[in-house]
Amino acid sequence: MNVRTHASLRLAAGIAALLAPAFASATNGYFTHGNSVKSNGIAGIGIALPQDALAAASNPAGTVLVGDRLDLGATWFAPRRSANIIGNAYGADAHYDGDDRENFVLPEVGYTRAFGDRYAWGIALYGNGGMNTDYGQNPYARFGASGKAGVNLEQIFITPSLAVKLNERHSLGVGLNLLYQRFEAKGIGFFGALSQSPNNVSNRGTDTSTGVGVRLGWNGQLSDSVTVGATWSSKIKASEFDRYKGLFADNGSFDVPENYGIGIAFKATNAATIAAEVQRINYSDVRSVGQPLAPLLQGVPLGASFGPGFGWDDVTVYKLGVQYTLTPQLTVRAGFSHSDQPVPETQTFFNILAPGVVENHVTLGATWTTRQGNEVSGYLAHASSKRVAGSNSIPANFGGGEADLKLSENLLGVSYAWTF
Repeated sequence: MNVRTHASLRLAAGIAALLAPAFASATNGYFTHGNSVKSNGIAGIGIALPQDALAAASNPAGTVLVGDRLDLGATWFAPRRSANIIGNAYGADAHYDGDDRENFVLPEVGYTRAFGDRYAWGIALYGNGGMNTDYGQNPYARFGASGKAGVNLEQIFITPSLAVKLNERHSLGVGLNLLYQRFEAKGIGFFGALSQSPNNVSNRGTDTSTGVGVRLGWNGQLSDSVTVGATWSSKIKASEFDRYKGLFADNGSFDVPENYGIGIAFKATNAATIAAEVQRINYSDVRSVGQPLAPLLQGVPLGASFGPGFGWDDVTVYKLGVQYTLTPQLTVRAGFSHSDQPVPETQTFFNILAPGVVENHVTLGATWTTRQGNEVSGYLAHASSKRVAGSNSIPANFGGGEADLKLSENLLGVSYAWTF
């Protein structure tokens, strides 16, 4: 590598180390809407349309298709989350604003490099998931809680990848998903009376967890105008959050669910590309996420094997976008995505802490290519406000009634890419 490349890699490593603790996001459940600025501008699409050095975050086969480049970017993320409790016999009825912390930064770093005529390697650092709530007025105060309430989950992925061109039209790729996650809960100590480990439910500071999984991908050009792709990510068995082994099922287990998807990109004209994607996220396979609250009412304590959880359903995400090259320097893009609802109406009481209920995103993006061949990209995204009204959501021994959840999101991202 030349001196410029070495300097760029050192810069990427330094920025990653500085910004890694800032990850926090929630869009399709608690998975991110997309994994790069370019991808986010076209509804999070990337499986069949690799465009930058973070391609492996969607499909590692794209590592060999994007050229030699370094991408650095960041997104300003502003969720607006709240809850209402209605008809509760303990007097908890009120509106609760979960926005004591309003703004977050989501950094991204990607690097790809070819070797030989058919191979390329890369490394991508990005936030794949997260959730944050911060209630100044504690929604659980009437049930015995005190202080501010909320949770903070941050999931950081580093994905080194290797890809090969089988021929001029088909490529395969493999990536390792190296997981680092952090979690903190506060203001929910009253749940300790219902836990197998009462002292490890709330206000235990930030705990960390790690894990390793694999992502496989294929990209195939079926014709001069049609490209398809497929990707699969294994479930990541993560180490337990020991400080919160009284909150999460299976003694503090919080794995990353299996997810997979397919995509297609159609080059309608020399300037216009239409792309679509379908992604599946199997939240229910992670017990701490997918188990409902019901076992708690049947005598199974929080933190136990097969213990109570947040009751999330699996989701399918549908994405549609268009990209248009206006000039050799300027490309614009737009998209829309829709996700199934992960939070059932019966599970809203516990999910006051994790109201990942948005379903629809609209996005706009653009890239300007400089005379030197480098790129400046940006995007805007809005997740429209979604309300999930509870139905038999608060158990009778908590005074009954309903908990309603509400979430909306705005995102603004920028990135710069050096091409070599």
